[in-house]
Amino acid sequence: MSPYLKKIERPSVVQYVIDTLTNALLNGELKPGDRIPTEMELSEQLGVARNSVREAVKILVYIGVLEIRRADGTFVCEGFSDSLVDPMIYGMILSRENVQELNELRAMMESGVLRLAIEKCTDGEIEQLRMRLEDLRAALLDGPADPEKAFERDNAFHEVITGMCQNAMVSKINSMVMMLTWSTRKESVEYMVRSGRCEELYRAHERVYDLVASRRTHGLYDTVRGTYFVNEK
Repeated sequence: MSPYLKKIERPSVVQYVIDTLTNALLNGELKPGDRIPTEMELSEQLGVARNSVREAVKILVYIGVLEIRRADGTFVCEGFSDSLVDPMIYGMILSRENVQELNELRAMMESGVLRLAIEKCTDGEIEQLRMRLEDLRAALLDGPADPEKAFERDNAFHEVITGMCQNAMVSKINSMVMMLTWSTRKESVEYMVRSGRCEELYRAHERVYDLVASRRTHGLYDTVRGTYFVNEK
């Protein structure tokens, strides 16, 4: 077993899978271009479920730390920088006690991103956003909704908005915030789907699209907050 792959005995499994891999990156045990163990290998060597490994890898791929090469496996991105990921950040911000503060950060960031997107977006980008909204509608309203697919299409919708900003720094910072809120956002989408509120979730995103399509900023913050749903269990 590799020295950085030690069995995990902590409650927040996804978080600690991330910590294990990012510590290996920061310590130089994994380097840019290295192939990481397979999902099954990580699951066995860390003593955790494969779905936890899969979720952790998704997060690291999402922020550009890892990349999946379909025929070859998952690799550390060549452009990885130590300053991108600090395991302490995960320990502090992914903690359940900080959900309110994290949502405040998310709302502030998403509102700023949306405002900049509205200022810069082209007609072609608006059409692209409309297509992503349609994809989300299909996942939520055409037949039985799949929470996993709905969450993926929710992310795709917001990625288009981020791209409209045409600002690499904004994109990188927003990607980090989106990664840090990954678990709570996923739980929110799953909750809405399983509680039969797919229409409500879709309409909230439709209102965001309408702001962009009409290039309006009035009520922007409230519209962004209107896409946040809390699991009331």
